[in-house]
Amino acid sequence: MTALLLGALGLTLSLIAPGILANARWPDRAPVAAVVLWQALTLTAVLCALGVVLAAPEELTRAAGARHPETVVALVLSLAVAATIVIRLLISLAQVTSRARARRDRHRMLVDLLDHVEQRGEIGGEVRVLDGALPMAYCVPGRDPRVVLSDAVLKVLDREQVDAVLAHERAHLRHRHELVMESFTAFYQAVPKLLRSRAPLDAVHLLLEMVSDDAARRRTGPEPLRAALSRLADALPLAEGAAGETRRRRLDRLDLPESRSLSVAAIVAAAGLLVLPTVILVVPWLGRALDAWPFQ
Repeated sequence: MTALLLGALGLTLSLIAPGILANARWPDRAPVAAVVLWQALTLTAVLCALGVVLAAPEELTRAAGARHPETVVALVLSLAVAATIVIRLLISLAQVTSRARARRDRHRMLVDLLDHVEQRGEIGGEVRVLDGALPMAYCVPGRDPRVVLSDAVLKVLDREQVDAVLAHERAHLRHRHELVMESFTAFYQAVPKLLRSRAPLDAVHLLLEMVSDDAARRRTGPEPLRAALSRLADALPLAEGAAGETRRRRLDRLDLPESRSLSVAAIVAAAGLLVLPTVILVVPWLGRALDAWPFQ
């Protein structure tokens, strides 16, 4: 029954666990470890689907030989869902990667064309400054990255606050956060609509912002970053709902120290997620399957 157990575990990790982890508040104090835990959860769900694809045919043969029609039906359904996820994941990864790369190349070309060199002053480097009534700051990742600011940012922030914003965006680039988001996006698109949850996408996006906030905080201190986040938010239309909650969480956590114990616990949990299903389910099945070769 390895295939059915792996299928049940995969569904639990795809449907139930994301909601629990997304509603937790401890990741605010250990965002890097929390991202690792999210990655482990998602990868384990993928490995469960792959395990179903590998184990189900052999178990189908045995169940059919023993004339257990209900087991055969359950195994066929598990195999169909798992195979769909694995195939769609491979296709989705290729599509998401190629589209993102093309979009970044076009965006990089446009910001280079629209850049106001004279407004950059001493910032220089990969920074580009564009006309804009609203203060905006973001990065264009890739092989030749850019950090993009609207000129309104330079008007509402002082130099120390601009440095905090730049440190935040450069942390995104340095740690290749776009690759993390692309992998979660590909998995989200690969899972059938009835089984998918958007919680991992939203949670990981917020956690990566927190990781970059921590990098900026270590470089400039918490106050310039706090002031920059507040001023940029105040200059934009009032954020309500989820956007407002996200801003409040990012500001509130600047007063919280990072927790080493939470980080260690999350890393241990991530390792357990990846190892335990393999040890408990796959290894015993593999031993039985090899003993029964050739399948009857």
